[in-house]
Amino acid sequence: MIPLMTVVRSWLAIILFAAAGLAVAQGNLEIDTPAIGALKQSMQQRHAQLAPLYDSGVIGLAADGNITLRDASGLPLAQRGPVNALVAAENADRAALYREIARANGHPEWEADVRATFAERWIDRAPAGWWVQRGGGWGRK
Repeated sequence: MIPLMTVVRSWLAIILFAAAGLAVAQGNLEIDTPAIGALKQSMQQRHAQLAPLYDSGVIGLAADGNITLRDASGLPLAQRGPVNALVAAENADRAALYREIARANGHPEWEADVRATFAERWIDRAPAGWWVQRGGGWGRK
């Protein structure tokens, strides 16, 4: 029969090992590299153009970590092309940001996890009134 303390120590070791693995798997989402800094700057500069579109509900924060043209009915036809270009540029930078953060952490395979975490963060930090996608549906925050 195995002594109880041996069993307790074994389970404790397993729990500590698993917890250490979880901490490592979370990575550093605030990591900064020149590439990440450039992407953040590009996104920050674009935000002034996107903010009124968020406010009006034309675009929204999608559950997949992208932004999307949610309701183009409020846009004149002549503005739809430029807005689509803004959305595409923002989504390209977001995809690159997720990839670079995973790569900078030494785990490119974490890209999907980084994307999912950022998707939650974008939605959680969105101002009241912006459209967000949760559980497959759209609603105002």
